[in-house]
Amino acid sequence: MIDLVVSGDCVVTPHAIGPADVAIGGGRVVAIAERGGFPVPEGARLVDATGKVVMPGGIDPHTHCLWPVVVPDGTPTLTQGPSVVGRAALFGGTTTLIDFTRWTHGQTVQGAIEARMADWWADGCACDWALHTMVEGDLPPELPGQLGEAIEAGHASVKIFTTDITPSRKGRMVDFGDIWEVFQVLARKGGLGVIHAEDNDIVMHMYAKLFREGRAGFENMAEVHNTLSEDLSFRRVLRLAEKVPGTALYMLHVSAADGVRAIREARARNQPAYGESLHQYMLYTQDDYRRPNGQMYHTYPSLKSQADQDELWRGAMDGTINCVATDELCCSLAVKTQGKRIDDTTGGNSGVEPRVAVMYSEMVGKRGFSLRQFVDAVSTNAARIMGMYPRKGCIAPGADADICILDPALKREVRAEAMHESDYSPWEGRQVDAWPAMTILRGKVVVEDDRWVGDERGGEWISRSIPDEIRAGAAL
Repeated sequence: MIDLVVSGDCVVTPHAIGPADVAIGGGRVVAIAERGGFPVPEGARLVDATGKVVMPGGIDPHTHCLWPVVVPDGTPTLTQGPSVVGRAALFGGTTTLIDFTRWTHGQTVQGAIEARMADWWADGCACDWALHTMVEGDLPPELPGQLGEAIEAGHASVKIFTTDITPSRKGRMVDFGDIWEVFQVLARKGGLGVIHAEDNDIVMHMYAKLFREGRAGFENMAEVHNTLSEDLSFRRVLRLAEKVPGTALYMLHVSAADGVRAIREARARNQPAYGESLHQYMLYTQDDYRRPNGQMYHTYPSLKSQADQDELWRGAMDGTINCVATDELCCSLAVKTQGKRIDDTTGGNSGVEPRVAVMYSEMVGKRGFSLRQFVDAVSTNAARIMGMYPRKGCIAPGADADICILDPALKREVRAEAMHESDYSPWEGRQVDAWPAMTILRGKVVVEDDRWVGDERGGEWISRSIPDEIRAGAAL
């Protein structure tokens, strides 16, 4: 039964971009037909998307909901949960988030996943979601086997840190012997390594050096989380994976030109390595730390130079950078700007809502990217790499009917007061060339003309399985 038909003159499907009718029923795309050639059944709604871009709903593969941060009195507090972030995502045309289960010592992987999912169900999420499994510290010998079971159960990606990030987070880093063991599990079970790669020796050396020199202000962050650290760690991780055939890697939040080059060179060796950057890194530099409330623009590792940013854009153009994520951490401006030093600045950003519009404007409007490249960067590539395609990330028969209708007539200035995440936005005042006029999640209109009309708890958990072609290094 058809309940909705979207008719547009610029519909992005896997095979074409142009006029088409998209017939939707039972939460899925039923058919795609020549525009005007599909009879709208009695009782079905016709959405006229003339002059708009009809694209698959955005996928943000890197968010942190209900995440602990420390406030000035030293007590931990949680960031906003999926009940807020998921709704904001849908207002911005993003229909799926991938967040994290944090395993810690004293738990089993399955226990950590069950507890995390219970938190998500209790808070409620309006959009669809999945979870990476994050491990940290000295891994007990039974853990790799538990990760294998989690991969088989649909939690297909494992996050690993090669650094403690800050001196106060001792125990975050996983040593390379344990990483080697995890990579063997990924190769056997068909998982994906999701890597925060920085050289811990370099990072901690630079913390100590800047403290000694009296230069501990957060504006010096790029000297600590520097390009050399990214270069050394990326290459070491990629080399280790190369020695475990069948290990596929997704390099998180690439921030430096050296990171781009390391992935590009790995891809040239036919290694299954994929790159993610963040819209902060692609549009802000370390100079922005010196602006008022400059902490707004920071997430770990750090903003880098203009030359690094230029290489990120080259990587996005040539396919080295496959996905643009947010590293979403939805908190207030007071929490985001509470840290003043290189070791206490809050990471993450409130960015999931404007991501699609900002990247459309910057990629298609300003830099000559094709519409296909933009859609790949904010949706399709994440679905492919993370094992959700073709259910997610495309408008095709059988796919979930997750659709963003992006309207170039809705040019606007990004304002925090008009959005649904936080009391600040790192994109405040930025002009965008379009905004979603409608967001559809599994066939249901959830946002229309800046109005919420959806189900506050309508999101579903998505089981994932990394496809063989991704694990073999498919070009995207």
